Amino acid sequence: MTLVLYPFGAGAAAVNIFFASLITSWIGWPVLSPVNSIYVGLVLGAPLTYWF
Repeated sequence: MTLVLYPFGAGAAAVNIFFASLITSWIGWPVLSPVNSIYVGLVLGAPLTYWF
């Protein structure tokens, strides 16, 4: 089940990481590029999907 849902979990993680970086830019943190957000989403997608 995790393998089937992994693409959706990784995509959702990437989008959320990107938007979180936009919000944290208000306090002076750097904004992640979309490509870097995808990389982070790929890494975090497996454990988050398994947990879900």
